[in-house]
Amino acid sequence: MSTSSTSSASSTSSTSSTSSTSSTSSTSSTDGSTGTARSAPVRVLTVAGSDSGGGAGIQADLKTMLALGTHGMSVVTAVTAQNSLGVQGAWELPAEAVRAQYRSVVDDIGVQAVKTGMLASPELVECVAELLAGTEAPVVVDPVGVSKHGDSLLAASALDSVRTKLLPTATVATPNLDEVAQLTGVQVETEDGMRRAAAAVLAFGPRWVVIKGGHLRADEGHLRDGSGAGASSDSSGGSGSDSGAGGAVPGGSAEAVDLLTDGTEEHWLRAPRHDNRHTHGTGCTLASAIAAHLAKGQSVPEAVRAAKEYVTGAIAAGFALGGGIGPVDHGWRFRATAESDSPPTRP
Repeated sequence: MSTSSTSSASSTSSTSSTSSTSSTSSTSSTDGSTGTARSAPVRVLTVAGSDSGGGAGIQADLKTMLALGTHGMSVVTAVTAQNSLGVQGAWELPAEAVRAQYRSVVDDIGVQAVKTGMLASPELVECVAELLAGTEAPVVVDPVGVSKHGDSLLAASALDSVRTKLLPTATVATPNLDEVAQLTGVQVETEDGMRRAAAAVLAFGPRWVVIKGGHLRADEGHLRDGSGAGASSDSSGGSGSDSGAGGAVPGGSAEAVDLLTDGTEEHWLRAPRHDNRHTHGTGCTLASAIAAHLAKGQSVPEAVRAAKEYVTGAIAAGFALGGGIGPVDHGWRFRATAESDSPPTRP
């Protein structure tokens, strides 16, 4: 999938994020059959809830990390009973269990990026924020508030902890428009409103924010010149109808647009919107893809553009599953390659 971009940004804040590990453990392993050493792939950790249907949560995160050539690891914060129709139940794990999982992975294996998702309670938010503050690796915070189906995944009492404890640890925060409203009170109805939303989120302390404009309607104005200091207009893949989005939205724009900014430079990321309702897991997938590319040493703008391109393909290949909203296809690149390598069928 081709990606074109024209960037006029010159700010030093777009330089590569430090992808360091918090462990001194070896990054090579031994092949038991031959005895030869091989290097391990870069390591990315997801701290999130489980989706029993496999479309979102840690399942989506781990699929994304594998698809992008990294080694995914997980800290489970909650277990959900979930399918294509919605969330039938959710049970959070105690902070002690979350802390033990995190320390087990980070202290031995090490991490080169961390992504957070569902953190249901103030206790979990504060526990994870404390762990992240002591980890020398890029952090992508997806401030999950509700599921694709509208089910609440974050207690109202946890919002202040997200604002004051979690967001300050973020290298990149990735709220959609509903989450922006939940966290800041800013209601976004135009692209200019996305700038106000970004400023409100950045005030809580993340280095960068991606305002995902998947819910903008077709009749809203476009700021196609990306005007502003250090702005760029980038054309790349969209992420999903709830996450900046390339999926079908009734009354939505034919174009998916996101705003990436650190308050100094701007990157307007645009893509055609795909006519596909099966977009479950887009927000998790985008955040995990950003984390995977940061772990590889890419700058934030590079990582976000590459992540959007990946998610665009996943949305285009999204498939029906069950009786409701199906997932994006995390393995779309593998399937595309397999199909191109298959011999032609005989008539």
